[in-house]
Amino acid sequence: MAVGIETTLTNISTLLETIAPTLSIILIILSGIVYGLAQSQPPEVRGKWQNTAISIFVGGVIVAAIAGAATLISSEAGKSLQ
Repeated sequence: MAVGIETTLTNISTLLETIAPTLSIILIILSGIVYGLAQSQPPEVRGKWQNTAISIFVGGVIVAAIAGAATLISSEAGKSLQ
């Protein structure tokens, strides 16, 4: 049973390590575009667009942090299953 869980965790870690950096960069670039578009909006709408842009940026930073820690998370999970 533990072998199946360990394999699953390894597969998740590999997926994070391959997809997450690209996803993080895309989110950060998208947030810059949305923030730039917000500057052309009227004041009533600008705040909503800026809030969305900041949320996308924070999501990109969180994805990058998780991707950076994926190896550590995987190794610690492997230790707890032994």
